[in-house]
Parts: sequence; structure tokens; C-alpha cells
Amino acid sequence: ARGKGEYTKLFDDGTYSCAGCATPLYKSTTKFDSGCGWPSFFDAIPGAIKQTPEAGGRRMELTCATCDGHLGHVVKGEGFPTATDERHCVNSVSLKFSEISSQ
Repeated sequence: ARGKGEYTKLFDDGTYSCAGCATPLYKSTTKFDSGCGWPSFFDAIPGAIKQTPEAGGRRMELTCATCDGHLGHVVKGEGFPTATDERHCVNSVSLKFSEISSQ
């Protein structure tokens, strides 16, 4: 089903890593509910992702900086009340979530 991601409604504390190479990409503290049907983040772990402009210039393609796997897209300037005004729209298939265990 298009637009249905297993991590869309998950807001547990943890880290989202690349499903391809296990590089940590996003922290749960930067995840927000954008209502777009895909997991959304307003910022990535520094150095973890690459952004490449797409034709038309409105979106950037997101890829893993380590393995170059496709993750999704970045859309800027939509007016969400986040620190960056960016929406990293990431496919759940390209992510693996690891919960932070409270000890």
C-alpha cells in the first residue's frame, strides 16, 4: 500500500538507521507528524545523508552518505513548526528502528 509506512506513527525514543548498511541516520527527537503518510524528520544526524537537487528544484533526493541507498526526499519551506522548516520524507522500507533501552 502506497503511503503506508510502519514507522509513520511510531514516536518511541531511538535511532533510525539505514536498512542497507546500518548507518545511523535520524534520531527520534527530530521526527514529527507531518500528515504526509511517510515518516518525517526535520533534521538528520550530521554527515549521515546526502541531498541531491532533483529536476524542478523543489525537492532534494535523500541518500545514505555511506552506501548511497535511496531514502526519500527533502522538501523545504512548507511552514511546519520545526527548527529547520524542512521535511525529510523517508520511506519506512529504507529505515531500521532501534529503541533506546532505559537502564
